[in-house]
Amino acid sequence: MDLVYSSGVLVIQHLQSNYREYHDFLNFVSAVGDPRNIFSLYFPLWFHLSHNVGTKMIWVAVIGDWLNLIFKWILSGQRPYWWVQETDFYHNASHPHLEQFHITCETGPGSPSGHAMGSSCVWYVMITSALNFTRPCSAVASVQSLQSFRLFRSCLWMAFWIIQISVCISRVFIATHFPHQVILGLFAGMLVAEAFNHIPSVYNASFKVYLQINVFLLSFAICFYLLLTSINVDPFWSLAKAKRWCANPDWVHLDTTPFAGLVRNLGALFGLGLALNSQLFIQSCKGKNGSKTRFKLMCVTATLTSLQMYNFIKMPTHTELLFYVLSFCKSASVPLCVVAVIPYCVHLLIGDEERKLV
Repeated sequence: MDLVYSSGVLVIQHLQSNYREYHDFLNFVSAVGDPRNIFSLYFPLWFHLSHNVGTKMIWVAVIGDWLNLIFKWILSGQRPYWWVQETDFYHNASHPHLEQFHITCETGPGSPSGHAMGSSCVWYVMITSALNFTRPCSAVASVQSLQSFRLFRSCLWMAFWIIQISVCISRVFIATHFPHQVILGLFAGMLVAEAFNHIPSVYNASFKVYLQINVFLLSFAICFYLLLTSINVDPFWSLAKAKRWCANPDWVHLDTTPFAGLVRNLGALFGLGLALNSQLFIQSCKGKNGSKTRFKLMCVTATLTSLQMYNFIKMPTHTELLFYVLSFCKSASVPLCVVAVIPYCVHLLIGDEERKLV
């Protein structure tokens, strides 16, 4: 692996030395690929366009990130910014210098890339869903409409690859991943998303099913954690390396640890199950207003505005248990607001206006 890592270091050095002027853009692209944007941006937009697509997006994001955690523990991949400091590969030669940025110091193992995996799985869902909505019926479609669809399909897939390659390059540029790690994450995310195209049962799952899946995911992760510790493998070995080799201690954040992502995703899945099986959702999104364009636009506007305020909510980090509990509650509240609370408020507002007009 040292040969693979050293080759990756050369790629990182090339990017940092020759594309330094694109630093701000690459940092922006890396932020775009952050899995947390799935819940605060992509999910609210798509859920009110199509409930099934929004639901599938959460399932894909949660299961994909959970698999990413398990694979990280199994593969135990190094990250560039600490590997160059500890390796004996260069012998007596000086270690290569890799520049660090405020988003470099991820604390979990490096393989596969969570950003690349999360971005590819969600964008795969969005692209395939958009194509399903616009695909003409072959029985009655004209030659011109079929040609237009093929052109549209080519443009969408081209956009998909441009976005994913940009995310991968940005993660390599900031020295938080080696090239092979982002490539693995990219294709793993696509496989997870494609798998959910063949699991239609998630669209009508009961709250009991959501609870069972949450318990299974948490139990499996804890059991796997205990198995690793029983064979004298520290699952949090990477956290010590991050704290030691990060250029700025303030760049090491508790919310990048493996369990932080797990708790965040379990909260989102729990909140989605609770919201979809609530009377608030049935009366609003499933009611007479649910199909109205005005209702959907108001819901999207209200949810996106409300979720931006979530960025100002900072979790206390002095106690890890409290941090995880509050992170779970915060994550659960996002789909609750998007799916049930805000649509119900909009439903009541529209109903009041209609009664006043009468």
